[in-house]
Amino acid sequence: MIYQGVLNRYGSLLDLPAHTTPVTLLEGNTPLIPMPRLAEELGGGFELYVKYEGLNPTGSFKDRGMTAAISEAAGRGAKAVICASTGNTAASAAAYATRAGMRCVVIIPRGKVAAGKLAGAIAYGARVIQIDGSFDDALNLVVEVSNKHPIALVNSLNPYRLEGQKSGAFEICDVLGSAPDWFCLPVGNAGNITSYWMGFRQYNALKQSGLPQILGVQAEGSAPLVLGHPVDHPETVATAIRIGRPARGEQALEAAEQSNGRIIAVSDEAILAMQKRLAANGVWVEPASAAGLAGMRHDLEAGKIDLKGKRVVVVCTGHGMKDPDIVAKQMEAPTVLPARLADIEEAVVGAK
Repeated sequence: MIYQGVLNRYGSLLDLPAHTTPVTLLEGNTPLIPMPRLAEELGGGFELYVKYEGLNPTGSFKDRGMTAAISEAAGRGAKAVICASTGNTAASAAAYATRAGMRCVVIIPRGKVAAGKLAGAIAYGARVIQIDGSFDDALNLVVEVSNKHPIALVNSLNPYRLEGQKSGAFEICDVLGSAPDWFCLPVGNAGNITSYWMGFRQYNALKQSGLPQILGVQAEGSAPLVLGHPVDHPETVATAIRIGRPARGEQALEAAEQSNGRIIAVSDEAILAMQKRLAANGVWVEPASAAGLAGMRHDLEAGKIDLKGKRVVVVCTGHGMKDPDIVAKQMEAPTVLPARLADIEEAVVGAK
């Protein structure tokens, strides 16, 4: 059977209005990659899988929710959409909007969006506006604009975004045959952790698949849910989760509590170290995507989590090409040699 996208595969499980008109780029169906060597590196004795959302059409998990949000907006005749973004939402909104023949406006914090993500939004034809302010300022502005004008808001405040994103939980359960024991993921605006918990609970009610414990992970410089108060000036190299006032913060805390899990924060150094470790195991992700696994490692080493005999799924939310600046700045320049066999042999195998 030919795969036809999230709405086609899971539409009967998504709470979308009857007027919804599918707009798809064949998102979803991303691989659940076994990571046995990495599990051994982290102590062993458990099964580890990476749900690699970077292989969605625009390179991030946002496409799952965006297909639902844009499809609903298209079905009611919307001609334009708007969003605030740290980057991934912008690219996804622009791609699905142009697919539907809609205008897309994106508001971003100036100088705080990775070049790969900004380039995506522009390539897909969005009108990109930078503001001297934070993501939270941008979100407040797009909410006001959408309340005053006939332009659809497609941030995760839009409930249809969550409906689409929860399909990731369905896919995990479909592949494994049940929910994992632990489920780890980065937390920024908190829509993803909220939607996955929705999905796991719904799937369990239908198929008795069980429920995971959830470990949500923020960056230390942008950890309002861990600190218990908003962060006015969030700072982290993990640009995708550089958010000081998560729109779905309360729901995220509820998901962690209801699952008997928790939300923690880790340092930028821990996130970047795990980004390298993932790449060494064949999966290159943007820095924020490594936060979930960095948090799991933190709790393992601190003795706060016992994974012996457990099955763990970690969501990596975006491809490494989304935010390659860290790698580009740190890498050594490639070796330059003459185009002669002897020189190449010496460099490769040490031959004279």
